[in-house]
Amino acid sequence: MDTKNTSAPSRAQSRIPGKNHPHARPHSGVVHDNARHTENFVVIGNHLAQHPELSLPAIGLATYIQSVRRGTAVDIKTLADRFPEGPTRIAAALNELETHGYVRRTRERTPTGRIVTRTVSCNKPGHRSTPAEPRTTTARRAATTDKPPPRKRLPAVPQPSNTSPALLQAALDVLAGLRRRDPRLLLSATDAEHLAPGVAAWLERDIAPTAARHALTENLPNEPLIRPAAFLAHRLAAQLPPPPPFRPPAAPAPPVRHPVRNCDTCDRGYRGPDPLRCRDCCELRQPAPTAA
Repeated sequence: MDTKNTSAPSRAQSRIPGKNHPHARPHSGVVHDNARHTENFVVIGNHLAQHPELSLPAIGLATYIQSVRRGTAVDIKTLADRFPEGPTRIAAALNELETHGYVRRTRERTPTGRIVTRTVSCNKPGHRSTPAEPRTTTARRAATTDKPPPRKRLPAVPQPSNTSPALLQAALDVLAGLRRRDPRLLLSATDAEHLAPGVAAWLERDIAPTAARHALTENLPNEPLIRPAAFLAHRLAAQLPPPPPFRPPAAPAPPVRHPVRNCDTCDRGYRGPDPLRCRDCCELRQPAPTAA
């Protein structure tokens, strides 16, 4: 009984709420009154919500961008109209998010030629939706030798009965002028060569070049033209005008019938262009050719 217990505390320890009782109510700081969300919520990682380098506007902007639907406009002008912060603060917040990988912005050209900014929101920077598989030497060799997929063939166009160079050149001139009506109708040389016979078939049917150009460019759809050459090929075939009406060749002019006259020289009756003498008397009055 005289053995001393060295593990016994020398005095009673006081209760520290954050240490001895982690779930006890703290004396200061935030207290959470949470409810479980079952709809209309977004999951935000603490790496963003408690990011040590991002500013508060940047964290809030990233939260908003991750909460909106796909396709929502998040450009500076739209965000400035949506929030009280001005364009300068919003642009600075977007630059912060882009620096830390929460936003990727690229500039692309649309089929109509307009430059737009594509914004991609990343809820976890460095994460890839589909992990990249290691490429073997065989895969690399196959990737370098693979040819691009073959181009989809254009629809067939009407063929003219006359393929003269002048007619085909007039058809090419019509196609070259379409881009002045609508920039979406800019054609490559290969597409124009394929479409030229179809336009020539229109021209040989008594359709003026201006009328053909108007028929190909009127009532165009509002959405971008992914394949303008295929669209024109379909229109050339679907709206091909009928051939012109048949015109019979003009009948030859009837021969001139001269009235009956009496020759002043031999007094015979005759029909001829000479009003005074018959043909025989006219031949007699002609001077004989002189010998050389």
